[in-house]
Amino acid sequence: MFINSIARYVPAKVLGNEHFARTCGISNEWIVERTGILERRMCPEGENTNTMGVEAVNALIEKLGYKPQFDLIIGATYTPYDTVVTLAHFVQHHLGIPDIPTLSVSTACSSILNAFEIVEGYFATGKATRALIVGSEHNTAYFDDTDKVSGPLWGDGAVAFSISKERQHDTDMEVKHIHTGGAATVGKATEAVYLRPWEGIFPMPIGRDVFIHACEYMYKESIKVLEKFKLSIDDIDYFIPHQANLRISRHVAKELQLPDEKLVLNTHKYGNTGCCGFGIGFAETLPFIQKGQKILVAVFGGGYSFGSMFIQA
Repeated sequence: MFINSIARYVPAKVLGNEHFARTCGISNEWIVERTGILERRMCPEGENTNTMGVEAVNALIEKLGYKPQFDLIIGATYTPYDTVVTLAHFVQHHLGIPDIPTLSVSTACSSILNAFEIVEGYFATGKATRALIVGSEHNTAYFDDTDKVSGPLWGDGAVAFSISKERQHDTDMEVKHIHTGGAATVGKATEAVYLRPWEGIFPMPIGRDVFIHACEYMYKESIKVLEKFKLSIDDIDYFIPHQANLRISRHVAKELQLPDEKLVLNTHKYGNTGCCGFGIGFAETLPFIQKGQKILVAVFGGGYSFGSMFIQA
């Protein structure tokens, strides 16, 4: 399975930390110290999960220079604009590709990695050969900007991946490993962070539990990959963690003894963009990745979903 290209989209509207000084009385310094976030992107009126996904797909096709004949589309989001006309169906309609498998998946911040596993399955059974994964999160549709604990965390954004069963170009990157799991039996998995659309809020009442298990699982997943491929951390050229909190990312990197220059970060400028965070970071790192380099991805999300991916350029 090969990644042909990646593209991201973030809304133009910037929401700085000064906004939360007005809504819940916390300072820029307070937010930065706890999260590392300086600003985040927010959908203006007229933009939503589906429209951001389309923008990411348009950017992907522009980067590729042609429109692939996708025979599978998978959307990934826990913040759907429409639970019937899903992200994937909206993208299918936009591309005008009839009668192909089209589905959306929601497993919190590991949704895109689960989408990759689904693609892997379709490829293995011969039901598809060219897939499009679109991740999109409209977190600010639900966030409570008067909640000083979780309000400042959330940002909006989208990412799109073109994936093929066989290598299409010399620049394609091979997905050598993908693994996901659920850890809903540990800690406060079902209470620590949740989004109930009918309540219209997106709280994180037990953030410390999320922090502890995110650090634990992202580290364990990374070590398993290194051991499976008989690699040391020195062999990894880029480590792309889930972009929830700079303190989490830096803690995991420190435990792995990873040099700062190999750590991909974007939380400071986009906030927590859910399942799209690592993908947005991947897309922005893509121009610097050289042939033969190795990329390690580790994610952890609400409900205590987790996963890892190992890619060779």
